[in-house]
Amino acid sequence: MMSPFDPSTKTDAEHADMNDTLGGRIVSARETAGLTTAQLARRLGVKSATLQNWESDRSEPRSNKLFMLAGLLNVSPTWLINGLGESPGETLPARTEVTIAREQLVELRGQIEKLTGSIDQVLARLDGA
Repeated sequence: MMSPFDPSTKTDAEHADMNDTLGGRIVSARETAGLTTAQLARRLGVKSATLQNWESDRSEPRSNKLFMLAGLLNVSPTWLINGLGESPGETLPARTEVTIAREQLVELRGQIEKLTGSIDQVLARLDGA
């Protein structure tokens, strides 16, 4: 039997609703970061039960833990508190941005080489005239 808390059983609407609360945003950011509740709790220095209470909106973290959460989950405190700003899935990891930039540079190099060949042909015609 699947657990109602298993993220793979949630619909898109349920995922959207999940981001409507502080607890839901913590869950979303934690999942995006690829951390379990136990792993994140250990990094924060709190009990798993405490983090589970935050994620289920039974309680809220103090401000110092909220800022630690934001840092560990690579989101802004503003997004965690009220959902304003970029959510964790919206930003590209730096590695992906570098890969995209590299691909663009390789493509530009190919275009430059093609243009250089065209320039050489025109110059050769001019020299032969």
